[in-house]
Amino acid sequence: MKLLISLILFATVVFDCHGQKQFRKFSKDEKAAIKKHRKTINKKDGNYHVLIMTDAGDMIVKLYNETPLHRDNFIAKVKSGFYDSLMFHRVINDFMIQGGDPNSKKAQTGQALGNGSAAGNQIPAEFRTEQGIYHKRGVLAAARDNNPEKASSNCQFYIVQRPAWRTTQLDSTIVQRKLVLNDAQKKLYTTIGGTPHLDGEYTVYGELEHGFEVLDKIAATKTNKSNRPETDVRMRMFVLNEPKLK
Repeated sequence: MKLLISLILFATVVFDCHGQKQFRKFSKDEKAAIKKHRKTINKKDGNYHVLIMTDAGDMIVKLYNETPLHRDNFIAKVKSGFYDSLMFHRVINDFMIQGGDPNSKKAQTGQALGNGSAAGNQIPAEFRTEQGIYHKRGVLAAARDNNPEKASSNCQFYIVQRPAWRTTQLDSTIVQRKLVLNDAQKKLYTTIGGTPHLDGEYTVYGELEHGFEVLDKIAATKTNKSNRPETDVRMRMFVLNEPKLK
């Protein structure tokens, strides 16, 4: 079943890991980028930070410790080089950018993508709305198929790009989709942006700290009818720090 975040039925994705060392070899430009971006993160916040280098520029995401299953899975895959040369294969402006399909590494022009997964089981859902973790603009979340447990798949992810809502827009969407939002959510979505209809449906496990302009640039990429960018947008990922987790 194709993994996606639909405008009606939405998707999720995930991984498994336990602090293994990053063993891949780095090129000269990768070493320079890692050194540069390590200076920008807060190494004392107790969170993992991951550099996502793309054809459109660099982004840095912070992973949440509140979602350890997703965090550890993502870090394990980053360290193994799983995501290197994969594409952002599904892009919808004013919504999100999605990547992580292993089939995208050697995909031909026009090839349909979104069905790929890595070896291993789905990841149990880790919804943390009660802790204030919502689908705000810039969050990293997992794609999934339409399973009743809402468990995440094991490699695809998306980054929410939707800008701030006008109050009237949000109110209309709340009525149309029969959403129940608290005051914190309403303020978040009308000031920062995001996708309120995904709360409690897909696991959010991190957020963008740097590179919002890159997120917007990728989201604005011209796409085909399947929302695949006409010009490939590939990625490489690197763990920037090793926090001491409690």
